[in-house]
Amino acid sequence: MPAPAPALASRTTADPAVPGWRRHAFRLVKAATTPLLPEDYVDLFDPLRSRTTLRGRVVAVTPETADAVTVTIRPGRGWRGHVPGQYLRIGVDVDGVRLWRAYSITSGPRRDGCVEVTVKAISGGAVSTHLVRSLRPGCVVQMEQADGEFVLPERLPDRVLLLTGGSGITPVMGILRHTVDRLDDVVLLHSAPRPEDVIFAAELRRLAADGRISLHERHTDVGGVLDPTELDALVPDWRTRETFACGPAGMLEALESHWQQADLAHQLHTERFRPALAEPGEGGTVRFTGLDREVECDGARPILDVAEDAGVLMPSGCRMGICFGCVLPLREGSVRDLRTGEVTTASPGDGVLVQTCISAAAGRCDLDL
Repeated sequence: MPAPAPALASRTTADPAVPGWRRHAFRLVKAATTPLLPEDYVDLFDPLRSRTTLRGRVVAVTPETADAVTVTIRPGRGWRGHVPGQYLRIGVDVDGVRLWRAYSITSGPRRDGCVEVTVKAISGGAVSTHLVRSLRPGCVVQMEQADGEFVLPERLPDRVLLLTGGSGITPVMGILRHTVDRLDDVVLLHSAPRPEDVIFAAELRRLAADGRISLHERHTDVGGVLDPTELDALVPDWRTRETFACGPAGMLEALESHWQQADLAHQLHTERFRPALAEPGEGGTVRFTGLDREVECDGARPILDVAEDAGVLMPSGCRMGICFGCVLPLREGSVRDLRTGEVTTASPGDGVLVQTCISAAAGRCDLDL
């Protein structure tokens, strides 16, 4: 039986353990596929095989609410697993552009090795709308390893308070599905506009009915936004609880202020999906994440030119008439189009593609190189 393609591609033509006829065959295949490698073509048929480029195949897309779905993904071989509460970054191609977004992992333990993320479509959100409206089983998505520190400590707290709003329930759901049976006293206060907007409503209410959590639902269309001062009535012992909060920025800011005033900031752990964006400036520091290198750029010259002058080897085909060869993902910060003055801004980890030959730094920014 012929050796599988990954094993063939991993041997060099000089390896004495490989028979001569096979080394000759590999040279012919390599010559025919140059500048790609044979394994690049194998990836087309088995995209999950790579241990260096992490991908996942969508197994199921399950509706949760009118505008939210749970996406079940089978990760490729390089997946290292996750800790409950962490997130993973997913890359999808939308209108020919690869965009990245981070989503909390909501699945509990699964014997099949799959993971789940739950996505709510937001107005103007290219990636969330694509995942909710267009993603289908069988699609392949790009992935990165799980990350994030919104996790329970190794020594579980005696009493836990969970404060969530909207899709902020997603990392908490991952924690509950993994850990609820090992937690003695859990109070969850969740806010959503209406009862039908509560993601995981049936499962949360079942946990409450079984006595495994104490659940308070806040329907803001009727009851308004939660005021932290209401906690004295809703959860009288909140000061004694280790608290984990995730939701809209305004909600988290109010909670952080309340905990600080009570001199209990060390007991509050928050997770923000969309950190506050810095105001664009004129010029700034550009950090090339893959190189761990920083370059000071003014606001009048293209990042490509300034970086090359500083000795950074930049991808580019501009001078040979090859457009878009200089495109790099903007992971965080802002750049300004020198032709139009338009500012493009990315939240941490976004990966918005920008042309470095026409873009100047508009404040500190991170580019993936």
